[in-house]
Amino acid sequence: MKLQTLALFFMVALAIGGVAWVFIYPILSGERKAERRRASVARAEPAAARSGRGRVVQKSRREQIEETLKELEVKQQKSKNPPLAVRIEQAGLAWSKRQFIMVAAGLGAAAFVLILASGGGLLSAAAVAFAAACGAPLWLLSYLKKRREKKFLDAFPDAVDIIVRGIKAGLPLLDSIKVIAIEAAEPVKSEFRAIVDTQAIGMPLGEACAKLYERMPLAEANFFGIVISIQQKAGGNLSEALGNLSRVLRDRKKMKAKIQAMSMEAKASAMIIGSLPVAVGLLVYLTSPDYIELLWTTDLGRLMLAGCAVWMAIGVFVMKQMINFDF
Repeated sequence: MKLQTLALFFMVALAIGGVAWVFIYPILSGERKAERRRASVARAEPAAARSGRGRVVQKSRREQIEETLKELEVKQQKSKNPPLAVRIEQAGLAWSKRQFIMVAAGLGAAAFVLILASGGGLLSAAAVAFAAACGAPLWLLSYLKKRREKKFLDAFPDAVDIIVRGIKAGLPLLDSIKVIAIEAAEPVKSEFRAIVDTQAIGMPLGEACAKLYERMPLAEANFFGIVISIQQKAGGNLSEALGNLSRVLRDRKKMKAKIQAMSMEAKASAMIIGSLPVAVGLLVYLTSPDYIELLWTTDLGRLMLAGCAVWMAIGVFVMKQMINFDF
């Protein structure tokens, strides 16, 4: 009985001692206070600037980069469907929106009068006038825009290399951009001159470089704007970042040329297949005109021609999508 009492007493004392060791000893020995101090020193957040009126915690570099990327993403979403004035600027034309509309209206009126004078019906004249007033000017804008973007991509990697060499030589970023605005070829020269002019009126250099994507909607211009914006807000080695960007631009250019070379066979096949019905029809007309004239002299023939034109257009569109490689 005494052994059981002693064992019970020993277990109760051991339990009380364990509880005291866990909860009371750290308070008496100062270990709890030391742990709190170590936690405050080893906190993952950056050191804060303390003042008497308030305490402001500085944002980490990663948070600044994330905020910059989100802002640029919002701007890119807004620039996906640019207005007419921006599209004219992207095409490299010095016209105003009013001038462009007047030229388009003049083309439509001229086409309408020409079709009526040549004996066409009112409906045909209206359709041709609509195509001349809306389709032709917009197609011209798209063609000029693509041609200008191609010239920009040819000269842009060299411009980035000039900035890298200037920064490594000790020149400020703005001075290196001014060198490109003076010495580079068009359209890189005019685009970087726009960056310098925008910065001169008070806009930060990072935002001015980010606006390059609005005038030149290319992935390469977007990369450049992101690199400059992040460096201006979060800091970092700009020459190394731009050097990596230059390598990426040149690799993309090589990849694009390689894709074009590999897809030329498919493009040639598509052009032959698309032009084959027209060529065969022309040869048949030259050899047996009476045989093929039924296609446009009878109602059934005209219906068949319309159906063939629709199916040919669908086939050309499908082949274009099959050989149009994007990366």
